[in-house]
Amino acid sequence: MCKQSSSDTISFSVRMLEIDSGSAGQRLDNFLIRQCKGVPKSHLYRAVRSGQVRVNRGRVSVDYRLALGDLVRVPPMRVAQAEVKLPAPKAEFPVVYEDEAILVINKPSGVAVHGGSGVSFGVIEQLRSARPQQKFLELAHRLDRETSGLLIVAKKRTALVALHDMFRQDRAKKHYQALVTGKVESKVQHIKKPLLRYLTAEGERRVRVDPQGRYAHTIVTCLQRFRAYTLVDAEIITGRTHQIRVHLHSIGHSIVGDDKYGDDALRERLRRQGFKRMFLHAYRLRFPHPITGEWLSVEAELPEDCQLLLKRIEADEL
Repeated sequence: MCKQSSSDTISFSVRMLEIDSGSAGQRLDNFLIRQCKGVPKSHLYRAVRSGQVRVNRGRVSVDYRLALGDLVRVPPMRVAQAEVKLPAPKAEFPVVYEDEAILVINKPSGVAVHGGSGVSFGVIEQLRSARPQQKFLELAHRLDRETSGLLIVAKKRTALVALHDMFRQDRAKKHYQALVTGKVESKVQHIKKPLLRYLTAEGERRVRVDPQGRYAHTIVTCLQRFRAYTLVDAEIITGRTHQIRVHLHSIGHSIVGDDKYGDDALRERLRRQGFKRMFLHAYRLRFPHPITGEWLSVEAELPEDCQLLLKRIEADEL
């Protein structure tokens, strides 16, 4: 139960929650985040470390995987009264594949996958608004806001857990098309450079090649060379933040329209001419189905604005 306190906060009484099939397999911290909306993650982690949160009367770590029938003790939590938020507008996105367990959509560029960091809502919130009958919809992975293309959404908890395991083990075959500056001479090259995340002085998240970073591997295949650009296929063997963008930049071929690692003057020139995005598109996915184990292959063709830009480059207009 929740009640209004004198300090304009909400106070939760102790709750004993039994894990059902919809939550089985989920990490404890993720379960708590969903159950205690508005409570800072640091408070939840502290409650687990201090033993206030218990599973089957015993202490566990935040990465404990909940099992069917587990009994979770959730202690009293206090949070600031949340502001009333308007519901996300309903939106459906082009469906590439769908069954009872998963949904694969073709995400447009410029749309965040979820709300947060100044974005009120994203793809997942809009899908939930458009499909109120669907009790479970969760992102299986992410795409940068500026990147378009294939995005997998789980429709069952069991599918989500299996998909997360698959991505952690880098078993999915993920291919992107990117237009980069300059001529890429090698037909195929393997970029194996460690990547480190950091914050700029302005607090913006960035990534750089750094020996202290995490191992990252991208296979770049030349698809078509132009006078001043190259269209490439980028297959990510590991899934790191901004991996393709930083790896291509590190070999001297930044992605056209990239506002973090690209050519600012070129981006502004193309923007004035109507091309207002980054040319990076997740166009092919091959992965084992999370329930059946059968391999699925899905594709999404280049968006129209990217195709039009290629035609202009082929006509030597740029």
